[in-house]
Amino acid sequence: MEQCKLQIGCLIVLLYIAVIYNRDYRKYHRKTKYTIFIRLLSLGIGSVMLDGITAYTVNHLNAVTPIVNLILHMFFLLSLDAVVFTLFLYMMHITGAMPKKNVWKIVIYGPFVLNILILVFNISSLEYIRGTVTNYSMGISVYTCFVMVAVYMILSIIVFLKRWNYIESHKRINILTYLLVMFLVTGIQMFVPEVLLTSLAVTVLILGVYMNQENPVFGEISRYHSEMVMGFANLIENRDDSTGGHIKRTSMYVELIAGELRERGYYQNVLTKDYILNLLKAAPMHDIGKISVPDAILQKPGRLTEEEFAMMKLHTENGGKIIQETFGKMGNKEYLQMAYEVARFHHEKWNGKGYPDGLKEDKIPLCARIMAVADVFDAVSEKRCYRDAMPLDKCFDIIKEGSGKDFEPVIAEVFLDIRDKVEKVHGEFEKGTE
Repeated sequence: MEQCKLQIGCLIVLLYIAVIYNRDYRKYHRKTKYTIFIRLLSLGIGSVMLDGITAYTVNHLNAVTPIVNLILHMFFLLSLDAVVFTLFLYMMHITGAMPKKNVWKIVIYGPFVLNILILVFNISSLEYIRGTVTNYSMGISVYTCFVMVAVYMILSIIVFLKRWNYIESHKRINILTYLLVMFLVTGIQMFVPEVLLTSLAVTVLILGVYMNQENPVFGEISRYHSEMVMGFANLIENRDDSTGGHIKRTSMYVELIAGELRERGYYQNVLTKDYILNLLKAAPMHDIGKISVPDAILQKPGRLTEEEFAMMKLHTENGGKIIQETFGKMGNKEYLQMAYEVARFHHEKWNGKGYPDGLKEDKIPLCARIMAVADVFDAVSEKRCYRDAMPLDKCFDIIKEGSGKDFEPVIAEVFLDIRDKVEKVHGEFEKGTE
Protein backbone atom coordinates (compact mmCIF):
# COMPACT_ATOMS: atom_id res chain seq x y z
CA MET A 1 0.00 0.00 0.00
CA GLU A 2 3.06 2.27 0.27
CA GLN A 3 2.85 3.19 -3.41
CA CYS A 4 -0.87 4.14 -3.15
CA LYS A 5 -0.83 6.64 -0.28
CA LEU A 6 -1.08 9.70 -2.55
CA GLN A 7 -3.90 8.17 -4.57
CA ILE A 8 -5.84 7.20 -1.43
CA GLY A 9 -5.53 10.73 -0.05
CA CYS A 10 -6.64 12.26 -3.35
CA LEU A 11 -9.57 9.83 -3.58
CA ILE A 12 -10.77 10.83 -0.10
CA VAL A 13 -10.69 14.50 -1.14
CA LEU A 14 -12.65 13.84 -4.35
CA LEU A 15 -15.24 11.68 -2.59
CA TYR A 16 -15.70 14.42 0.00
CA ILE A 17 -16.27 16.97 -2.80
CA ALA A 18 -18.80 14.61 -4.40
CA VAL A 19 -20.76 14.20 -1.16
CA ILE A 20 -20.77 17.94 -0.36
CA TYR A 21 -21.64 18.90 -3.95
CA ASN A 22 -24.51 16.43 -4.09
CA ARG A 23 -25.84 17.57 -0.70
CA ASP A 24 -25.69 21.27 -1.51
CA TYR A 25 -27.03 20.87 -5.03
CA ARG A 26 -30.05 18.93 -3.79
CA LYS A 27 -30.55 21.42 -0.97
CA TYR A 28 -30.57 24.48 -3.23
CA HIS A 29 -31.78 23.02 -6.51
CA ARG A 30 -34.02 20.18 -5.25
CA LYS A 31 -32.59 17.65 -7.65
CA THR A 32 -29.17 17.15 -9.17
CA LYS A 33 -28.92 17.84 -12.88
CA TYR A 34 -26.35 16.02 -14.98
CA THR A 35 -23.79 18.72 -15.72
CA ILE A 36 -20.37 18.71 -17.32
CA PHE A 37 -18.87 19.20 -13.85
CA ILE A 38 -20.55 16.02 -12.59
CA ARG A 39 -19.02 14.21 -15.56
CA LEU A 40 -15.61 15.70 -14.75
CA LEU A 41 -15.94 14.79 -11.07
CA SER A 42 -17.05 11.22 -11.85
CA LEU A 43 -14.20 10.70 -14.32
CA GLY A 44 -11.76 12.16 -11.81
CA ILE A 45 -12.84 9.77 -9.07
CA GLY A 46 -12.57 6.84 -11.47
CA SER A 47 -9.16 7.96 -12.72
CA VAL A 48 -7.70 8.39 -9.21
CA MET A 49 -9.13 5.03 -8.16
CA LEU A 50 -7.60 3.29 -11.18
CA ASP A 51 -4.32 5.16 -10.62
CA GLY A 52 -4.16 3.74 -7.11
CA ILE A 53 -5.01 0.24 -8.25
CA THR A 54 -2.43 0.24 -11.06
CA ALA A 55 0.19 1.76 -8.75
CA TYR A 56 -0.32 -1.31 -6.57
CA THR A 57 -0.48 -3.90 -9.35
CA VAL A 58 2.60 -2.60 -11.18
CA ASN A 59 4.56 -3.13 -7.97
CA HIS A 60 3.04 -6.59 -7.35
CA LEU A 61 3.24 -8.16 -10.79
CA ASN A 62 3.24 -11.70 -9.36
CA ALA A 63 -0.04 -11.12 -7.54
CA VAL A 64 -2.01 -10.10 -10.64
CA THR A 65 -2.34 -11.91 -13.94
CA PRO A 66 -0.79 -10.02 -16.93
CA ILE A 67 -4.09 -9.65 -18.79
CA VAL A 68 -5.81 -8.11 -15.76
CA ASN A 69 -2.88 -5.74 -15.31
CA LEU A 70 -3.10 -4.68 -18.96
CA ILE A 71 -6.84 -4.08 -18.75
CA LEU A 72 -6.48 -2.03 -15.56
CA HIS A 73 -3.73 0.11 -17.13
CA MET A 74 -5.76 0.55 -20.30
CA PHE A 75 -8.78 1.85 -18.39
CA PHE A 76 -6.56 4.08 -16.26
CA LEU A 77 -4.96 5.68 -19.33
CA LEU A 78 -8.37 6.08 -20.98
CA SER A 79 -9.79 7.69 -17.85
CA LEU A 80 -6.89 10.14 -17.67
CA ASP A 81 -7.42 11.12 -21.30
CA ALA A 82 -11.14 11.51 -20.63
CA VAL A 83 -10.51 13.79 -17.64
CA VAL A 84 -8.26 16.15 -19.61
CA PHE A 85 -10.57 16.11 -22.64
CA THR A 86 -13.56 16.88 -20.41
CA LEU A 87 -11.56 19.75 -18.88
CA PHE A 88 -11.10 21.11 -22.40
CA LEU A 89 -14.84 20.83 -23.07
CA TYR A 90 -15.51 22.50 -19.72
CA MET A 91 -13.27 25.45 -20.63
CA MET A 92 -15.08 25.73 -23.97
CA HIS A 93 -18.39 25.68 -22.11
CA ILE A 94 -17.68 28.29 -19.42
CA THR A 95 -16.08 30.68 -21.93
CA GLY A 96 -18.86 30.34 -24.51
CA ALA A 97 -16.41 29.02 -27.11
CA MET A 98 -18.22 25.76 -27.85
CA PRO A 99 -18.88 25.70 -31.62
CA LYS A 100 -22.43 25.24 -32.86
CA LYS A 101 -21.60 23.65 -36.19
CA ASN A 102 -21.14 19.87 -36.21
CA VAL A 103 -18.11 20.09 -38.47
CA TRP A 104 -16.16 21.91 -35.76
CA LYS A 105 -17.33 19.42 -33.15
CA ILE A 106 -15.81 16.67 -35.29
CA VAL A 107 -12.51 18.57 -35.30
CA ILE A 108 -12.64 18.83 -31.49
CA TYR A 109 -13.59 15.19 -30.83
CA GLY A 110 -11.48 13.69 -33.64
CA PRO A 111 -8.07 13.64 -31.91
CA PHE A 112 -9.63 12.23 -28.75
CA VAL A 113 -11.25 9.35 -30.62
CA LEU A 114 -8.05 8.69 -32.58
CA ASN A 115 -6.07 8.62 -29.35
CA ILE A 116 -8.46 6.06 -27.84
CA LEU A 117 -8.04 3.77 -30.85
CA ILE A 118 -4.23 4.00 -30.78
CA LEU A 119 -4.14 3.49 -27.03
CA VAL A 120 -6.41 0.42 -27.08
CA PHE A 121 -4.77 -1.28 -30.06
CA ASN A 122 -1.28 -0.86 -28.61
CA ILE A 123 -1.98 -1.70 -24.97
CA SER A 124 -0.48 -5.17 -25.39
CA SER A 125 2.96 -3.61 -25.95
CA LEU A 126 2.91 -2.04 -22.46
CA GLU A 127 6.14 -2.53 -20.53
CA TYR A 128 6.77 -2.36 -16.78
CA ILE A 129 9.91 -0.52 -15.77
CA ARG A 130 11.61 -1.05 -12.41
CA GLY A 131 12.44 2.33 -10.87
CA THR A 132 14.50 3.27 -7.84
CA VAL A 133 11.42 3.87 -5.70
CA THR A 134 8.53 2.31 -7.58
CA ASN A 135 7.75 0.44 -10.78
CA TYR A 136 5.91 2.19 -13.60
CA SER A 137 4.54 1.41 -17.05
CA MET A 138 5.73 2.70 -20.43
CA GLY A 139 4.94 1.98 -24.08
CA ILE A 140 3.16 3.39 -27.13
CA SER A 141 -0.15 3.63 -25.24
CA VAL A 142 1.47 5.66 -22.46
CA TYR A 143 3.25 7.96 -24.93
CA THR A 144 -0.01 8.45 -26.82
CA CYS A 145 -1.79 9.29 -23.58
CA PHE A 146 0.95 11.79 -22.65
CA VAL A 147 0.74 13.50 -26.04
CA MET A 148 -3.05 13.84 -25.88
CA VAL A 149 -2.93 15.13 -22.31
CA ALA A 150 -0.32 17.72 -23.30
CA VAL A 151 -2.27 18.80 -26.41
CA TYR A 152 -5.61 19.27 -24.65
CA MET A 153 -3.99 20.92 -21.61
CA ILE A 154 -2.33 23.45 -23.91
CA LEU A 155 -5.60 23.94 -25.82
CA SER A 156 -7.46 24.49 -22.53
CA ILE A 157 -5.01 27.22 -21.53
CA ILE A 158 -5.23 28.80 -25.01
CA VAL A 159 -9.04 28.84 -24.89
CA PHE A 160 -8.93 30.35 -21.41
CA LEU A 161 -6.50 33.12 -22.42
CA LYS A 162 -8.28 33.92 -25.68
CA ARG A 163 -11.66 34.14 -23.93
CA TRP A 164 -10.26 35.95 -20.88
CA ASN A 165 -12.82 38.76 -21.15
CA TYR A 166 -15.71 36.32 -21.15
CA ILE A 167 -14.85 34.95 -17.69
CA GLU A 168 -15.92 36.73 -14.49
CA SER A 169 -13.02 38.91 -13.34
CA HIS A 170 -12.89 37.49 -9.80
CA LYS A 171 -12.46 33.96 -11.19
CA ARG A 172 -9.73 34.54 -13.76
CA ILE A 173 -6.64 34.28 -11.55
CA ASN A 174 -8.03 31.24 -9.71
CA ILE A 175 -8.71 29.42 -12.98
CA LEU A 176 -5.28 30.30 -14.35
CA THR A 177 -3.69 29.07 -11.12
CA TYR A 178 -5.23 25.59 -11.11
CA LEU A 179 -4.65 25.21 -14.86
CA LEU A 180 -0.95 26.05 -14.47
CA VAL A 181 -0.57 23.83 -11.39
CA MET A 182 -2.15 20.91 -13.24
CA PHE A 183 0.01 21.62 -16.29
CA LEU A 184 3.15 21.71 -14.12
CA VAL A 185 2.32 18.51 -12.23
CA THR A 186 1.40 16.74 -15.48
CA GLY A 187 4.68 17.89 -17.04
CA ILE A 188 6.68 16.50 -14.11
CA GLN A 189 4.80 13.20 -14.45
CA MET A 190 5.66 13.00 -18.16
CA PHE A 191 9.39 13.66 -17.75
CA VAL A 192 9.78 11.80 -14.45
CA PRO A 193 7.27 8.94 -14.84
CA GLU A 194 8.40 7.26 -11.63
CA VAL A 195 6.92 9.97 -9.35
CA LEU A 196 3.27 8.92 -10.02
CA LEU A 197 1.73 12.40 -9.46
CA THR A 198 -1.19 11.95 -11.86
CA SER A 199 -3.78 11.79 -9.06
CA LEU A 200 -2.50 15.04 -7.59
CA ALA A 201 -3.01 16.83 -10.93
CA VAL A 202 -6.56 15.50 -11.27
CA THR A 203 -7.43 16.42 -7.68
CA VAL A 204 -6.04 19.95 -7.98
CA LEU A 205 -8.08 20.44 -11.14
CA ILE A 206 -11.40 19.27 -9.69
CA LEU A 207 -10.88 21.01 -6.36
CA GLY A 208 -10.10 24.25 -8.21
CA VAL A 209 -13.16 23.99 -10.44
CA TYR A 210 -15.42 23.20 -7.49
CA MET A 211 -14.16 25.96 -5.19
CA ASN A 212 -14.02 28.60 -7.91
CA GLN A 213 -17.05 27.91 -10.09
CA GLU A 214 -19.25 24.98 -9.18
CA ASN A 215 -19.96 25.37 -5.45
CA PRO A 216 -23.80 25.51 -5.29
CA VAL A 217 -23.64 27.79 -2.25
CA PHE A 218 -22.12 30.59 -4.36
CA GLY A 219 -24.91 30.26 -6.89
CA GLU A 220 -27.51 30.39 -4.15
CA ILE A 221 -26.03 33.59 -2.70
CA SER A 222 -26.13 35.17 -6.16
CA ARG A 223 -29.73 34.04 -6.60
CA TYR A 224 -30.74 35.56 -3.25
CA HIS A 225 -29.14 38.84 -4.29
CA SER A 226 -30.98 38.86 -7.61
CA GLU A 227 -34.30 38.08 -5.91
CA MET A 228 -33.74 40.84 -3.37
CA VAL A 229 -33.03 43.38 -6.13
CA MET A 230 -36.02 42.22 -8.17
CA GLY A 231 -38.32 42.36 -5.15
CA PHE A 232 -37.17 45.85 -4.26
CA ALA A 233 -37.61 47.01 -7.85
CA ASN A 234 -41.10 45.50 -8.07
CA LEU A 235 -42.08 47.21 -4.83
CA ILE A 236 -41.21 50.58 -6.34
CA GLU A 237 -42.77 49.76 -9.70
CA ASN A 238 -46.07 48.81 -8.12
CA ARG A 239 -46.54 52.39 -6.95
CA ASP A 240 -47.65 53.42 -10.44
CA ASP A 241 -50.19 50.57 -10.72
CA SER A 242 -47.76 48.28 -12.54
CA THR A 243 -47.91 44.53 -11.93
CA GLY A 244 -44.15 44.24 -11.93
CA GLY A 245 -44.20 42.89 -15.48
CA HIS A 246 -42.31 45.95 -16.70
CA ILE A 247 -39.27 45.00 -14.63
CA LYS A 248 -39.21 41.41 -15.86
CA ARG A 249 -39.93 42.25 -19.50
CA THR A 250 -37.34 44.99 -19.79
CA SER A 251 -34.74 42.73 -18.16
CA MET A 252 -35.49 40.03 -20.71
CA TYR A 253 -35.34 42.51 -23.60
CA VAL A 254 -31.99 43.75 -22.29
CA GLU A 255 -30.70 40.18 -22.18
CA LEU A 256 -31.84 39.55 -25.76
CA ILE A 257 -30.21 42.75 -27.03
CA ALA A 258 -26.91 42.22 -25.20
CA GLY A 259 -26.72 38.59 -26.33
CA GLU A 260 -27.42 39.46 -29.97
CA LEU A 261 -24.90 42.31 -29.96
CA ARG A 262 -22.24 39.94 -28.70
CA GLU A 263 -23.27 37.22 -31.13
CA ARG A 264 -22.79 39.65 -34.02
CA GLY A 265 -19.40 40.79 -32.78
CA TYR A 266 -20.38 44.26 -31.54
CA TYR A 267 -18.62 45.58 -28.43
CA GLN A 268 -16.90 42.24 -27.82
CA ASN A 269 -14.31 43.83 -25.55
CA VAL A 270 -17.10 45.42 -23.49
CA LEU A 271 -19.80 42.75 -23.48
CA THR A 272 -17.89 40.27 -21.38
CA LYS A 273 -19.70 37.67 -19.31
CA ASP A 274 -19.10 39.85 -16.27
CA TYR A 275 -20.58 42.88 -18.01
CA ILE A 276 -23.71 41.06 -19.15
CA LEU A 277 -24.30 39.47 -15.73
CA ASN A 278 -23.99 42.86 -14.04
CA LEU A 279 -26.26 44.41 -16.65
CA LEU A 280 -28.97 41.82 -16.01
CA LYS A 281 -28.76 42.49 -12.28
CA ALA A 282 -28.70 46.26 -12.81
CA ALA A 283 -31.60 46.46 -15.30
CA PRO A 284 -34.36 45.99 -12.66
CA MET A 285 -32.98 49.04 -10.82
CA HIS A 286 -33.38 51.48 -13.71
CA ASP A 287 -36.47 53.18 -12.22
CA ILE A 288 -35.48 53.00 -8.57
CA GLY A 289 -35.53 56.81 -8.45
CA LYS A 290 -39.32 56.76 -8.81
CA ILE A 291 -39.46 56.13 -5.08
CA SER A 292 -38.91 59.88 -4.73
CA VAL A 293 -41.75 60.84 -7.10
CA PRO A 294 -45.14 61.65 -5.43
CA ASP A 295 -48.00 59.20 -6.07
CA ALA A 296 -50.10 62.04 -7.51
CA ILE A 297 -47.64 62.32 -10.40
CA LEU A 298 -46.88 58.62 -10.85
CA GLN A 299 -50.55 57.67 -10.94
CA LYS A 300 -51.94 60.72 -12.76
CA PRO A 301 -54.28 59.49 -15.52
CA GLY A 302 -53.75 62.52 -17.73
CA ARG A 303 -50.88 64.44 -19.30
CA LEU A 304 -48.30 65.85 -16.87
CA THR A 305 -47.77 69.59 -16.57
CA GLU A 306 -44.31 71.03 -17.18
CA GLU A 307 -43.69 71.25 -13.45
CA GLU A 308 -44.87 67.68 -12.90
CA PHE A 309 -42.74 66.38 -15.77
CA ALA A 310 -39.71 68.21 -14.38
CA MET A 311 -40.27 66.43 -11.07
CA MET A 312 -40.73 63.10 -12.86
CA LYS A 313 -37.41 63.57 -14.69
CA LEU A 314 -35.64 63.85 -11.36
CA HIS A 315 -36.10 60.09 -10.87
CA THR A 316 -32.96 59.52 -12.97
CA GLU A 317 -30.71 61.67 -10.80
CA ASN A 318 -32.32 60.44 -7.60
CA GLY A 319 -32.01 56.85 -8.76
CA GLY A 320 -28.26 57.26 -9.22
CA LYS A 321 -27.91 58.78 -5.77
CA ILE A 322 -30.00 56.08 -4.10
CA ILE A 323 -27.87 53.33 -5.65
CA GLN A 324 -24.63 54.99 -4.55
CA GLU A 325 -25.87 55.62 -1.03
CA THR A 326 -27.83 52.40 -0.45
CA PHE A 327 -25.81 49.80 -2.35
CA GLY A 328 -22.40 51.44 -2.13
CA LYS A 329 -21.05 48.90 0.37
CA MET A 330 -22.01 45.74 -1.53
CA GLY A 331 -18.39 45.16 -2.55
CA ASN A 332 -19.01 44.65 -6.28
CA LYS A 333 -17.77 47.92 -7.75
CA GLU A 334 -18.52 46.90 -11.33
CA TYR A 335 -22.14 46.14 -10.49
CA LEU A 336 -22.55 49.34 -8.48
CA GLN A 337 -21.24 51.43 -11.38
CA MET A 338 -23.47 49.59 -13.83
CA ALA A 339 -26.59 50.06 -11.70
CA TYR A 340 -25.75 53.76 -11.26
CA GLU A 341 -25.32 54.29 -15.01
CA VAL A 342 -28.50 52.42 -15.93
CA ALA A 343 -30.56 54.37 -13.38
CA ARG A 344 -29.15 57.81 -14.21
CA PHE A 345 -28.68 57.64 -17.98
CA HIS A 346 -31.44 55.41 -19.40
CA HIS A 347 -33.38 58.50 -20.57
CA GLU A 348 -30.43 60.03 -22.42
CA LYS A 349 -30.83 60.15 -26.21
CA TRP A 350 -28.38 59.41 -29.01
CA ASN A 351 -28.79 62.95 -30.39
CA GLY A 352 -28.07 64.58 -27.02
CA LYS A 353 -31.63 65.76 -26.34
CA GLY A 354 -32.32 63.43 -23.41
CA TYR A 355 -32.00 63.95 -19.68
CA PRO A 356 -30.61 64.49 -17.05
CA ASP A 357 -27.21 65.44 -18.52
CA GLY A 358 -27.85 65.73 -22.26
CA LEU A 359 -25.19 63.16 -23.08
CA LYS A 360 -24.69 62.32 -26.76
CA GLU A 361 -23.83 59.19 -28.72
CA ASP A 362 -21.09 57.07 -27.13
CA LYS A 363 -20.80 59.47 -24.21
CA ILE A 364 -23.87 57.60 -22.99
CA PRO A 365 -22.74 54.34 -21.29
CA LEU A 366 -23.49 51.26 -23.39
CA CYS A 367 -25.60 49.71 -20.62
CA ALA A 368 -27.87 52.78 -20.59
CA ARG A 369 -28.16 52.77 -24.41
CA ILE A 370 -29.33 49.16 -24.30
CA MET A 371 -31.70 49.89 -21.42
CA ALA A 372 -33.21 52.86 -23.29
CA VAL A 373 -34.46 50.70 -26.17
CA ALA A 374 -35.90 48.04 -23.85
CA ASP A 375 -37.54 50.64 -21.59
CA VAL A 376 -39.19 52.66 -24.37
CA PHE A 377 -40.47 49.59 -26.19
CA ASP A 378 -42.07 48.19 -23.06
CA ALA A 379 -43.47 51.58 -22.07
CA VAL A 380 -45.38 51.98 -25.36
CA SER A 381 -46.39 48.33 -25.71
CA GLU A 382 -48.09 48.09 -22.30
CA LYS A 383 -51.15 49.79 -20.81
CA ARG A 384 -50.45 52.71 -18.51
CA CYS A 385 -52.68 54.74 -16.21
CA TYR A 386 -52.76 57.55 -18.77
CA ARG A 387 -53.22 55.54 -22.02
CA ASP A 388 -53.85 52.13 -23.56
CA ALA A 389 -51.13 49.87 -24.97
CA MET A 390 -50.10 50.60 -28.55
CA PRO A 391 -50.22 47.92 -31.29
CA LEU A 392 -46.93 46.05 -31.60
CA ASP A 393 -46.38 47.24 -35.17
CA LYS A 394 -46.54 50.81 -33.94
CA CYS A 395 -44.17 50.01 -31.06
CA PHE A 396 -41.54 48.63 -33.41
CA ASP A 397 -42.05 51.64 -35.69
CA ILE A 398 -41.24 53.92 -32.76
CA ILE A 399 -37.91 52.13 -32.27
CA LYS A 400 -37.22 52.32 -36.01
CA GLU A 401 -38.07 56.02 -36.22
CA GLY A 402 -35.96 56.73 -33.14
CA SER A 403 -32.85 55.10 -34.59
CA GLY A 404 -30.10 57.71 -34.81
CA LYS A 405 -32.14 60.18 -32.79
CA ASP A 406 -33.34 58.59 -29.57
CA PHE A 407 -31.42 55.34 -29.85
CA GLU A 408 -28.05 54.13 -31.05
CA PRO A 409 -28.58 52.88 -34.64
CA VAL A 410 -26.77 49.57 -34.10
CA ILE A 411 -28.81 48.70 -31.00
CA ALA A 412 -32.08 49.73 -32.66
CA GLU A 413 -31.21 47.62 -35.71
CA VAL A 414 -30.41 44.57 -33.60
CA PHE A 415 -33.63 44.99 -31.62
CA LEU A 416 -35.71 45.17 -34.81
CA ASP A 417 -33.91 42.12 -36.23
CA ILE A 418 -34.85 40.00 -33.20
CA ARG A 419 -38.49 41.02 -33.37
CA ASP A 420 -39.68 37.41 -33.24
CA LYS A 421 -37.86 36.84 -29.93
CA VAL A 422 -39.17 40.12 -28.50
CA GLU A 423 -42.73 39.25 -29.50
CA LYS A 424 -42.34 35.84 -27.88
CA VAL A 425 -41.38 37.45 -24.56
CA HIS A 426 -44.22 39.95 -24.87
CA GLY A 427 -46.70 37.18 -25.71
CA GLU A 428 -45.69 35.02 -22.76
CA PHE A 429 -46.44 37.88 -20.38
CA GLU A 430 -49.71 38.63 -22.13
CA LYS A 431 -50.82 35.03 -21.55
CA GLY A 432 -49.75 35.27 -17.94
CA THR A 433 -52.10 38.19 -17.31
CA GLU A 434 -55.17 36.59 -18.85
